[in-house]
Amino acid sequence: MHGSRLATVRVVEAKSVRQRLIAGSVEMREDSVLGRENSADVNMKALRRRTGFTLIETLVVVAILGLLISLLACAVQKARDAAARVKCANNLRQMGLALHHYHDSSSSLPPAVIHPWSPPDLLQSTDLYPLLNWPGRLLPFLDQDAAAVLTRQAYAQDSYLLTDPPHVARGLIIPTFLCPADNPRPFLHNDRIGRISYVGVSGRHAFSRDGVLYMDSSIRIADITDGTSQTLMVGERPAPADAFGRWYGGWGQWGNGDAFLGVRELDIQDSIWGCPPGPYQFAPGRLDNPCSTFHFWSLHTGGANFLFCDASVHFLPYSAAAIIPALATRSGGEAVAVPD
Repeated sequence: MHGSRLATVRVVEAKSVRQRLIAGSVEMREDSVLGRENSADVNMKALRRRTGFTLIETLVVVAILGLLISLLACAVQKARDAAARVKCANNLRQMGLALHHYHDSSSSLPPAVIHPWSPPDLLQSTDLYPLLNWPGRLLPFLDQDAAAVLTRQAYAQDSYLLTDPPHVARGLIIPTFLCPADNPRPFLHNDRIGRISYVGVSGRHAFSRDGVLYMDSSIRIADITDGTSQTLMVGERPAPADAFGRWYGGWGQWGNGDAFLGVRELDIQDSIWGCPPGPYQFAPGRLDNPCSTFHFWSLHTGGANFLFCDASVHFLPYSAAAIIPALATRSGGEAVAVPD
């Protein structure tokens, strides 16, 4: 009997221990689940806190983005400027080759312009029409045959009034004559005559006749004793919105073939638009300044492209202004080092 009670007590104690173990296990599982849930809640709250930005953080991000955009815009603009400068130089190379082809076919470079009051023997030449300036004479050598035919036919009928008709080609835009950096200026007073961004070099000034492109000129390569690699032929000057930027027609300010057709002079003897008489140096200019018409400059940064008589093209910085007059003469005997 005593043994039976003892066995019963042991069974009851074992059940009690088992129940306590089961209860403890359940509590541990519940605590574990609660712990995981609490940990998840903490993580979610931390995540929510991290997904937001403070005002300072937002301003910093905006500033960084603005800086990156400005750097990208600057890089794009520099790339565009570089491309425009290269295309501008390529235009000059094409004109250089055209000038040499003209020389080969005519035994001399073209005249800047033939003055209507030039000697009769000059005017009687079938190839030298009055007021047909040097860019117009290059058309056959620039793959502009149709424009060349129209121009010659028009000048054969009328070399003075230059009205349309017969001068139907006068308003043509010739891509080779326009630098990409020089957006075509609007026509002024219905003067719809094609523009040009380049001007020929007549010499030290409009009346010196010591360059290669001036009124009634017929310079041969052999006449350039300073050396073709040391003598300028054409330079940049953005086309103004008036007759001073024409490639078609014109005979200059006072009949000297200088500005209307694009022959560049380095010294102006006559004032216009309130501009001083000069001399005008190679220097930066402005599109809204009419006096910038009277010197070489460009819309590139730091200088301008120049075509030399050997058909090479160099970008000269504005710091080279002092040597431009020497480079403008064909036989001055000057020793000049062309900047790289």
